Amino acid sequence: MSRKASLSGFHEWLPAERIVEQHVLDTLRTTFELHGFSSIETRAVETLGQLLRKGDIDKEVYAVSRLQADPGERAEQAEDPNRLALHFDLTVPFARYVVENAGHLSFPFRRYQIQKVWRGERPQEGRAREFTQADIDVVGDGSLPFRYDVDVALVMAEALAALPIGDFTIRINNRKLAEGFYRGLGLTDTAGVLRNIDKLEKIGPAEVSRLLQSELGATADQADQALALAAIRTQDTSFVERVRALGVTHNLLDEGLEELAAVVGELHRRAPGRAVADLSIARGLDYYTGTVYETVLAGHEQLGSICSGGRYDALAAKGNRTFPGVGLSIGVTRLLMRMFSTQMATASRSVPTAVYVALTHDDDWSAAQDTARALRSRGIPTEVAVSAEKFGKQIKYADRRGIPFVWFTRTDDGQTVHEVKDIRSGEQVPADPQAWMPPHEDLRPRVTGA
Repeated sequence: MSRKASLSGFHEWLPAERIVEQHVLDTLRTTFELHGFSSIETRAVETLGQLLRKGDIDKEVYAVSRLQADPGERAEQAEDPNRLALHFDLTVPFARYVVENAGHLSFPFRRYQIQKVWRGERPQEGRAREFTQADIDVVGDGSLPFRYDVDVALVMAEALAALPIGDFTIRINNRKLAEGFYRGLGLTDTAGVLRNIDKLEKIGPAEVSRLLQSELGATADQADQALALAAIRTQDTSFVERVRALGVTHNLLDEGLEELAAVVGELHRRAPGRAVADLSIARGLDYYTGTVYETVLAGHEQLGSICSGGRYDALAAKGNRTFPGVGLSIGVTRLLMRMFSTQMATASRSVPTAVYVALTHDDDWSAAQDTARALRSRGIPTEVAVSAEKFGKQIKYADRRGIPFVWFTRTDDGQTVHEVKDIRSGEQVPADPQAWMPPHEDLRPRVTGA
């Protein structure tokens, strides 16, 4: 895309781009529903206390204030946990939704949610301030069988494979594995180690090692071991032996190894080539407690993750009742930005219209509407000309819009004759508005990959 947004970080797609976006969203909806996920929508705002109760995030949250509030009131609001703010993801609002509606839901509850979210990002390719996410989650009441960790990964692999985005890799790790390994090394601030390991791709191993030693008090050997763990990457369960070879032991490490092997092993069997055990994946948000996922596009790794998530056991709770869950989120807008900038996917036309009904005389407009109604009744998107200009001009108008067929009506010996012209090939044939159908590939705009 060469167009510049009039408001940085807030995208508005052209009609052909919007068709691609709708294709992506419809494909995701179809896949999610085929796997039994129910659609929900949560409100756009939450309280600041709700959004930030599981730890700060490294993105600015957009707070919502009354425009007429004076400076003193605004200063008070800034410290008020009940102040409203736009949600920065869909997982935290979903956790609140589950708690408030638990009495009306059947568990395990399978939900998908496609909505806009807002973050104070520095706008650049892959990062916007207003963007669309598509999430799936499974939440249990009190407990959630581990197999759902495998289930959501398989669903997302199927959904992404149905999009015109080329090859991708789901990178998977387990927080129990990482935390158990660090504890086995004698590093007690496991959250701090994870935060630094999460910076590995941005700042490199040497700088991460320095931070582990200077900020967390790790020895050089401990830092080397932590980096050695992060360097392990396999497409099958052979990572287990490689971790064991590092000589670190801990009960939590054993549990994490077993869980990660189950996820990677099943994906290796059912979606070969789509997943890899990557022990550098940490995920910055601290509500994750087990499996974590990140997904990158082949050849576009610099874009970062287009789909991420994981297991969270304590994000949603009501008294003594907990609602553990696992889920994944696709950054739809991030994905679309790359699709458009690289022409990864294109629409066959920029309008839904398949047929343009031309007018011979202005008085034919009402009869042309009858023809259009007959076509629309069978699901054929149809427009009617508003004036009887020369046929050549009407055809040029349809061609400029990308409409493949023009419909003509004339009177021959007192009989109404209908003909339809494929303006791409020039072929014009008799047609019955009660029965004619365009080729299937022309009925709706098609989205194809590069």
